[in-house]
Amino acid sequence: MKIAVVGTGYVGLVAGTCFADSGNDVICVDIDPEKIDKLHQGQIPIFEPGLEGLVLRNVKEERLSFTTDIKSAVENSEIIFIAVGTPPDEDGSADLKHVLAVARDIGKNMNGFKVVVNKSTVPVGTADKVTAEIKRHTSLEFSVVSNPEFLKEGAAIDDFMRPDRVVIGTSNKKAAEMMKRLYAPFVRSGNPIHVMDERSAELTKYAANSMLATKISFINEIANLCDKVGANIENVRQGIASDSRIGHHFIYPGTGYGGSCFPKDVQALIRTAREYGVEAQIIQSVEEVNYRQKTVLVDRIKSYFKGDLAGKTIAMWGLAFKPRTDDMREAPAIAMINALTKEGAAIHAHDPEALNEAGRIFGDRIGKEIILFEKRYEALENTDALLIMTEWNAFREPDFLLIKESLRRPVIFDGRNLYEPERMKELGIDYYSIGRPKG
Repeated sequence: MKIAVVGTGYVGLVAGTCFADSGNDVICVDIDPEKIDKLHQGQIPIFEPGLEGLVLRNVKEERLSFTTDIKSAVENSEIIFIAVGTPPDEDGSADLKHVLAVARDIGKNMNGFKVVVNKSTVPVGTADKVTAEIKRHTSLEFSVVSNPEFLKEGAAIDDFMRPDRVVIGTSNKKAAEMMKRLYAPFVRSGNPIHVMDERSAELTKYAANSMLATKISFINEIANLCDKVGANIENVRQGIASDSRIGHHFIYPGTGYGGSCFPKDVQALIRTAREYGVEAQIIQSVEEVNYRQKTVLVDRIKSYFKGDLAGKTIAMWGLAFKPRTDDMREAPAIAMINALTKEGAAIHAHDPEALNEAGRIFGDRIGKEIILFEKRYEALENTDALLIMTEWNAFREPDFLLIKESLRRPVIFDGRNLYEPERMKELGIDYYSIGRPKG
């Protein structure tokens, strides 16, 4: 099939590449000529394991191409995916200006029947708005489909190639059959393709991410309670995870969730509910708990240093919101850095992939109150404590003796519960984690 994907960000580039790898001819479109030039040179704008090799292979085999010419892409495609950003407005609602701009361009350049697919995460009713925008510019037949993505950063290729399910929102039988044919190679193991109405498909994406965010905020509240009553969250987690109705996924305590999906989607769902006169109390609480959880260790750090962080330097391992990505959008590390520097502390930070992104986010603060280090142990030199914010594998079995020698005080504040309290006690390290008693 002939496919166009408008937007070469995380979702668009992964989707376009995977569609090409299954034998389709794919044109990826972006308005940023610099990004397209870099893609032509084999430079991938995002870090995602396995993506670079997949892109290069499909470009070499001439199934995948890149352009800024949306007119040509629309004219030469049967199915056109809209995969541009939907950033949150100040009130938490999704900003659809980029989506509607693409819809306008599609309408202006149509030359026959097209299936137009909303791949971006969009609120309920967006398919209607996209349909109306396209109709303003063409009298040709088309169908708008909602096809939300369910990709985990760090595992996006596998998620796309072997999805748990595919959700297709359309009332048009021709469009539904074309979409099922497109996705058939990815569900050969029997996982379902759910065809439903557009609004149900749009809501499915927000509901799924909000449910997962709810599990995270729930376990974090229980972990905070464990700290107060002297229980161990690891024991509690294992006890409830054995119930098949609950399961093990997304019930690991820590410093909260971040990234491009959960925070934005939870906020957007709250906003959508309010627009329809519904107070989504559980989802609002999920957001509030997560906001507090991001800086839950600040009070422990302040208490350890007797309430005064002025002149202290904290080593931070981990900046990305999760491992296997360089994404720092809504990362708990940002909230922690801001809170600690506000108290007068300086930060020595290391992350295997997110240093460039950190430089962009913190700007002229880098080199002053925040110093970035390429190597994890160099970040420890002349610091007063180590703070773990991301559970990279490289942090799981470090040289603890070197950590002790490097720190002015042998103390670790672990926001991801990577280490065993008893082992830390045996090593002579003061150790504070989330929801577990000290060893």
